[in-house]
Amino acid sequence: MKIKVRVSHEKDTRYAFLICKKIQESAKIRGTGIAKKDPEYIKLKMIHGDAVIAFCDEELAGFSYLETFQNEKYVVNSGLIVFPEFRKQGLAKIIKIEIFKLSRKKFPNSKIFSITTSNPVIKINTELGFKPVAFSELTQSEEFWKGCQSCANFDILTRNQRKMCLCTGLLYNPNTGNNNNHSYKYKKDKNYLSIGDKIVLAYSGGLDTSYCLKYLIQKNYEVHTVIINTGGFNKNELDQIEERALSIGSNSHKTIDAIEEYYQNCIKYLIFGNVLKNNTYPLSVSSERIFQAIKIAQYATYIQAKAIAHGSTGAGNDQIRFDIAFQIICPEKITLSPIRDMKVSRKEEIEYLKNKGVSICWNQAKYSINKGIWGTSIGGKETLTSYHDFPEKAYPTKLSRKKSENLELEFEKGELVSVNKEKGKAVKNIIKIEKIASEFAIGRGIHIGDTILGIKGRVAFEASAAIIIIKAHHLLEKHILTKWQLYWKEQLSNWYGMLLHEAQYLDPVMRDIEKFLKSTQERLTGTVYIILYPYRFHLVGIKSKFDLMTSSNSSMAQYGEMNYAWTAEDVKGFTKILSNQMKMYHNLNKKNND
Repeated sequence: MKIKVRVSHEKDTRYAFLICKKIQESAKIRGTGIAKKDPEYIKLKMIHGDAVIAFCDEELAGFSYLETFQNEKYVVNSGLIVFPEFRKQGLAKIIKIEIFKLSRKKFPNSKIFSITTSNPVIKINTELGFKPVAFSELTQSEEFWKGCQSCANFDILTRNQRKMCLCTGLLYNPNTGNNNNHSYKYKKDKNYLSIGDKIVLAYSGGLDTSYCLKYLIQKNYEVHTVIINTGGFNKNELDQIEERALSIGSNSHKTIDAIEEYYQNCIKYLIFGNVLKNNTYPLSVSSERIFQAIKIAQYATYIQAKAIAHGSTGAGNDQIRFDIAFQIICPEKITLSPIRDMKVSRKEEIEYLKNKGVSICWNQAKYSINKGIWGTSIGGKETLTSYHDFPEKAYPTKLSRKKSENLELEFEKGELVSVNKEKGKAVKNIIKIEKIASEFAIGRGIHIGDTILGIKGRVAFEASAAIIIIKAHHLLEKHILTKWQLYWKEQLSNWYGMLLHEAQYLDPVMRDIEKFLKSTQERLTGTVYIILYPYRFHLVGIKSKFDLMTSSNSSMAQYGEMNYAWTAEDVKGFTKILSNQMKMYHNLNKKNND
């Protein structure tokens, strides 16, 4: 379920009558609370941006608004409603947090208060830093208390001279300095999580995430593991990872398949753009992380987790990719990274797990391997230096074929539609090419690049399918696209790859670049012929009805041979005009030197 909570605007006024109706129905069921709201008043709140509105899968799901009293000395958060069909999804908490943030942003010096009979709402407000107070500490504005007249319990309020009622008064005072405001302080406050709170852990089954799992369980949190498969695991491996998570103590484990989504939203555009980082690396792993993070955030929202944890260290790119995605998609959740936060070494992780009875031979794994459908990255002691070669034995796939083999790839509008004349979906075609070409040990390399943190990094990789597809696609483009299409594609493609690597995938400019890349692929249809050899491949040529080279051969000219569309005199005139600016420059320069 996709949840979106945002500040209201004028177009939302069409929902005002429905929201008021839902508030009234909810109050009637509870037998208490403010029953009636004026739709025209709610519309004004929406227009002025003094409300937040919630959607689940693009359907209206909830609402809340704010009001000010006594010259903005007090702000009240009112009208919280979650439609019945969307309850028990954690939506009320998200709405409360967002209306609280809006109140703090628009009125940073105002006291914020709420009156409610709902225990869950009281709990949420308390976590945000509100404190239970007597009604005398709330606004004394008559305008506010008039709003209680439509409440079923108004007689109780009046009998007690507005000193008390069935509602609980809650106040947030920004000036006391002791509100314990978790929505703003939780990233610094390690004690914010309570025993038994639910945490979703991004779990790969490796040393780092296994350490995190055991550590968080030992802290008495309710930990649920999830793995997002973007093509790096087969069913047997996924089953083993689930078994390991549950054996260590995970409350539950979830495997989410995101291969097709990863292809449609990313790999497709990496192919369209012929993206190779530093002309070398096909962004094999770095491109996966954002999609894994998005899926993890959605799952954490679905199971109403309070926090999300990942196993990144403090010296890599992945921590940035995870953190940014979580902050954008589910900002109300705490992000934990125990290894980074406590600077735990690999040796300390192994020792900790051994002492806790988790006996897995981590020391036997000399290399860290991250595998996905778009390639595999490998790190080891050699990649920590600038001069050591990466050993043959360290690559996961070994050379097993030495006799050359032909490979034929067919593209339609830039997408790979068949391999060796056998049609199939793009994802299956990528897997098929990887299986064939990896046996030739094709696509190996060492990438040296700039990390998001500003330090240099070195990593080995093997990505036979990615390298072959990108190079074949690029060859087809060189025959079909115009000179300026190729030029501007290269500029924007470099930016696309860099921004993707730098964790900027969710920036809207990426969607703009994708539209450009897609538009260049309208005529990108044809077949590319390749020969595979041990450790290398050769691009033989292409066939396409959109080939500008064969088109010009038949009607205009054959390069270096014969021209049909112009005369020698045409060329003389063309070169004379083309050289005008250079002639003016050199003539002027000669006069000045004389």
